[in-house]
Amino acid sequence: MSQVIAGPATGQRTSWKGLLVQPIAIVVVFLVFVAWLATADLTPTERTTLNPADIVALTGQHLVLTLQATVLVLVIGIPLGILLTRGPLRRISGYVLAVANFGQAAPAVGLIVLLGAWIGLNSWSAVVALVLYAILPVLRNTMIGIQSVDARTVEAGRGMGMSAFSVLLRVELPLAVPIMLAGIRTALVLLVGTATLATFIGAGGLGLLITTGVNLFLPRVLVAGAVLVALLALSIDWVGRVVETYARPKGLR
Repeated sequence: MSQVIAGPATGQRTSWKGLLVQPIAIVVVFLVFVAWLATADLTPTERTTLNPADIVALTGQHLVLTLQATVLVLVIGIPLGILLTRGPLRRISGYVLAVANFGQAAPAVGLIVLLGAWIGLNSWSAVVALVLYAILPVLRNTMIGIQSVDARTVEAGRGMGMSAFSVLLRVELPLAVPIMLAGIRTALVLLVGTATLATFIGAGGLGLLITTGVNLFLPRVLVAGAVLVALLALSIDWVGRVVETYARPKGLR
């Protein structure tokens, strides 16, 4: 029987065959893009904008923004999700989720521009906006994962003399891992896509290609930027799926 992994948002499992298709498709599309970039009859402006060195630099900026936001999302979202399932803090979990829902429901570009005007036109404004936009899946899935653990399993741990903290670390969190990882992977894809908007406050990233294509009426530059962002998002999503196969407890694989 083939090994399986968690799906993107719920912890449901998909076959290993699906894992093989995605990277092959990514590589094929990327090679086609490279071949097109090398042979296409581009105008001087398009050729300058799509300079390989600039594309690599913009991709690096995009990854840095995504990584910074991801670290903050995990550092804030997971501990907060755990705390909101503990004791009296459960009473305010609905309010915290409402705030997180507002962050994701607000138009991403408006959130980034608003924070840019408040904090300053720099990359950290974009990072804060990205965190507000992508923290909900991590926070919600952490809470759902822990709350979905069978109460009888928790009681069995307590009956064995384990403290509440030990039960959390050795019982609840391991069983919640599949759902938590699914939320993290969803957040990663959201971050990669939304990071394209960082260009509106001068934070760089691949979104610069898209806005340049729109502003200068260069559809090929626009499409190139969109393709690169899509490939990056799919690549990170695939890496997240692979990580799940190692982080998921053995008994749940």
